[in-house]
Amino acid sequence: MEKLKTYISLFSSAGVGCYGFKLENFQCIATNELIERRLQIQKFNNKCKYDTGYICGDITQNSTKDLIYNEILKWKRNEHIKNVDVVVATPPCQGMSVANHKKRANEIIRNSLVIESIKMIQAIHPTFFVFENVPSFMKTICTDVDGKDKPICEAIEYGLGNDYIFSSKIINFKNYGACSSRSRTIVIGVLKEKADDISPSELFPNFVKEKTLRETIGFLPSLTKMGEIDPKDIYHAFRKYPEHMREWIHDLKEGQSAFDNNDDKKKPHQVINGSIVINQKKNANKYTRQYWDKVGPCVHTRNDQLASQNTIHPSDDRVFSIRELMLMMTVPYSFKWSDDDFEYLNSMSLSQKIAFLKREEIKIRQSLGEAVPTIIFQSIAKKISNSIYSLTLSIKQIKEIIKNYHLFESENLIKFVENNPLNLCNNELSKISEMANSKRTDNAAFYTSKSLITEMMNQIDLPEKDSISILEPSVGVGNFIPFILQKFDSKKITLDVMDIDSTSLKVAKILIEKYFVPDNVKINYIHDDFLTHNFDKKYDFVIGNPPFGKIYKENVHLYLNDAINKSTQNISSFFLDKATKISENIFLVMPKFLLNTPEFLETRNYLKKHNIKCLIDFGENGFPGVLIETIAIYFNMSAKPKETLILSLPNKIKLVQLQKYIMDDIFPYWIIYRNKEFDDVCNKLIFGKFYVFRDRQMTNTILKSSHLKNNIRVLKSRNISDNMEIIDIKEYDSYIDSEIAKKLSVYKYLNADNVYL
Repeated sequence: MEKLKTYISLFSSAGVGCYGFKLENFQCIATNELIERRLQIQKFNNKCKYDTGYICGDITQNSTKDLIYNEILKWKRNEHIKNVDVVVATPPCQGMSVANHKKRANEIIRNSLVIESIKMIQAIHPTFFVFENVPSFMKTICTDVDGKDKPICEAIEYGLGNDYIFSSKIINFKNYGACSSRSRTIVIGVLKEKADDISPSELFPNFVKEKTLRETIGFLPSLTKMGEIDPKDIYHAFRKYPEHMREWIHDLKEGQSAFDNNDDKKKPHQVINGSIVINQKKNANKYTRQYWDKVGPCVHTRNDQLASQNTIHPSDDRVFSIRELMLMMTVPYSFKWSDDDFEYLNSMSLSQKIAFLKREEIKIRQSLGEAVPTIIFQSIAKKISNSIYSLTLSIKQIKEIIKNYHLFESENLIKFVENNPLNLCNNELSKISEMANSKRTDNAAFYTSKSLITEMMNQIDLPEKDSISILEPSVGVGNFIPFILQKFDSKKITLDVMDIDSTSLKVAKILIEKYFVPDNVKINYIHDDFLTHNFDKKYDFVIGNPPFGKIYKENVHLYLNDAINKSTQNISSFFLDKATKISENIFLVMPKFLLNTPEFLETRNYLKKHNIKCLIDFGENGFPGVLIETIAIYFNMSAKPKETLILSLPNKIKLVQLQKYIMDDIFPYWIIYRNKEFDDVCNKLIFGKFYVFRDRQMTNTILKSSHLKNNIRVLKSRNISDNMEIIDIKEYDSYIDSEIAKKLSVYKYLNADNVYL
């Protein structure tokens, strides 16, 4: 039985954008709009199953919110849903848009309609949420629930960060399926419990080639007679205007403005006291004829006027018709602006059609000017739908699949991924491939969680240049690749992916080909050891998750010559060193002890001379099922030290620290959470009085779980509580034979009264 997919739409206007969810078979539980006539259009399109789902009212009022909550309860009772899948919010953007020059003093309060959306999402707790708004949305100031004025990005983090992982992206509609050039911000959030199955970064629309007006509306019949209505399409009509204005635009070529006419009589003007007075040209694109073979202009609310911006048809002497605007905004023919069927409207007499358009046209045009192109939300809805249906396998199930299909053998694994006999999603194929790869442990590679990659991609600053070269130095089965393609999709990308393991590289290639790879991307697959490969070019970015672990002593000499840090045998250190020689921007997952162990001292000393943009502390959450503390470090080799963004995912900490402050020479380590309280304590201490010893010899291979007479208790991290009490943990407590212990360096400190733990 097909799962019921549900959504709620806030500030939904006429429902043009979220009609895309309906096209993907989502059921609308409730839709909220302040203006009744716009909500009426949604009713024409049968958006909600129950009439009570159409909620006209102010979202700031509890009575309006209660109506929405009641609809959710009704659906849980009548339709047996467990939760709402998606909440879509497109709050009004007065005070944010650069087009609104007259911002009132209370706009900060008005912008706090975003906060009402956040509060609704908190209460509804959907699996996904989507915001759409102006490009400056995330930086715009609003008044949060704590009474503080802050950027909207911080308000979203404050209100939803505990439960959701989210990504934002500024997109131009023209690059994502619409024939309308308009930049907007999209924010997508996913419940953290689902974030390793589907990342918000994967839900953004795919980058596509721009569509020209000729491709989009060129098939429609030309309209040359003022007031003419296409007999087959009432929405394709020549909107009338004062006859004398036609001469202003009649001779215009594509791209020309009426103000470019040589004859003053053909320029926009008024006749005052018998003299021609040329109108003021406040905007360069007023009275401008558009190009057939370029993308369409931004569709705005005053698309009915010649005098407005970029409204004139490429060849006809008129503004774009409603149908042309609909096609530019990807609104399908099935969308209804009236309760009457399209066939009935076309069958009306000419006088009836004129009366209908006189009554409805401006409302329709305004709704289109305020709308999100249908294809944008439809693309997001389709990806959410696929994620809802994708199978989420347990570790036990993955192991059974590996066993049943003999996937430890490379040939079997490659065939399994290629043929996908169980019809699994790419995420599951990736997990299976990582676990099945027989060389996985040897290469110290682990499955990189999607939430980890999402947080990394959220912090990358897009460069202004159009063409970008990127290297993924240890690609594994390609978990980073879809995220990199999505992050840089507005650029021309050359992506080199490298791995020492041929099976992993082949699997990565198969999986990547299953994703949508846009035309502006060239991917090169390189089977080689990154550390010994001879690179003949520099990259704009090196991004990835290098292997962890020690290199065997007999092989260390292969890498030491090129290493900056020669005090370690950790392979991740060599990866980082090599990356600094071939790229300006580097973003790598690293073991957390990079921050505070003697073996990484040389690394810290040379890194702190450069701009460390961001440090993300994942704790033990970086690799599912693997208890390794990890960080991600993002730095620029050509910039000087400045500020460093510190993010702690386990502790929900976000700090902007002066780099020199947290990498102070007076300390041997980087104190990334350093603050005044830390400094106050330090000022009371005398340093250099203790020698620190850290055991590296005691491993699980020499520990025992049984407590025999000659065994010595070994305390591990979880045996010590926060208040320094010893905790006994069944099947975790460990012991070591006293004779074996005597051979270890740590033994000399046993029972010594000058030793502190």
